[in-house]
Amino acid sequence: MRYFFHIAYQGQYFSGWQKQPGVKSVQDVIEQTLAKIFKTFIPIIGCGRTDAHVHASQFFFHADIEQEFDFDLLYIINKALPYNIAVFDIIKMEGKPHARFDAVQRKYDYFIHTYKDPFLSNQSSFYQLKKLDFDKMKAVVALLPQYKDYKAFCTHPDKYEHTICNVMEAGLFINPKGDRFRFHIASNRFLGKMIRITMGKILMVGKGELSIDEFESELINLKPSKLSLPAHPTGLYLSKVTYPYLNLAARTEVVSVVQGTEWISV
Repeated sequence: MRYFFHIAYQGQYFSGWQKQPGVKSVQDVIEQTLAKIFKTFIPIIGCGRTDAHVHASQFFFHADIEQEFDFDLLYIINKALPYNIAVFDIIKMEGKPHARFDAVQRKYDYFIHTYKDPFLSNQSSFYQLKKLDFDKMKAVVALLPQYKDYKAFCTHPDKYEHTICNVMEAGLFINPKGDRFRFHIASNRFLGKMIRITMGKILMVGKGELSIDEFESELINLKPSKLSLPAHPTGLYLSKVTYPYLNLAARTEVVSVVQGTEWISV
């Protein structure tokens, strides 16, 4: 029987979702936990891959559990998992739906604060910046849904069959003080480090290191106009995953980042 697991995790102490030799991953921790519960190895397939230290406020994986069980798996798995991984729902599915290939939209949010705050350090990226040009940043963010090929906005584009992404939403939001902001983007798929590279370029625009025309030329010509570094992984969240047959609201909020903050579009 196939089950979908609706989860969230803080990624700062993990080397990403995907299991890799010699490092701690979210997938590996969950598989080890399931193995202890069912006394057998149960492989799991995630809805995507997150980089090292990237968070997910909504994530899905599927698992085929052939063993009959009459215990409260949701309660037991949450007791067994570490504090930074939570399971919200376990959903019995008909047939063989796929957590990764069936997803039709993924949404990400990237949080930045521009003043030093120890309580935000693991949940939002700190950039000590002043006088960012939010009007120009807003202008380049508005360009994103107008283009489809993100070859210039990813690492190793040649490893993909194609670099086309259907970006459906993109927005920039700022708090009233202007010292914390959020970049939001939704697409059917994302390329390697695409969001962090995009965020890095948006910051360059805000600092006056990259013009709006240069930013757009990269989307048109599919080549970077200037060297840019990916933004820090901390602060990036996979925040929503949607399927044709499953569209659950996220069960958690980034409390210390959002609470008491009225985000407004700029």
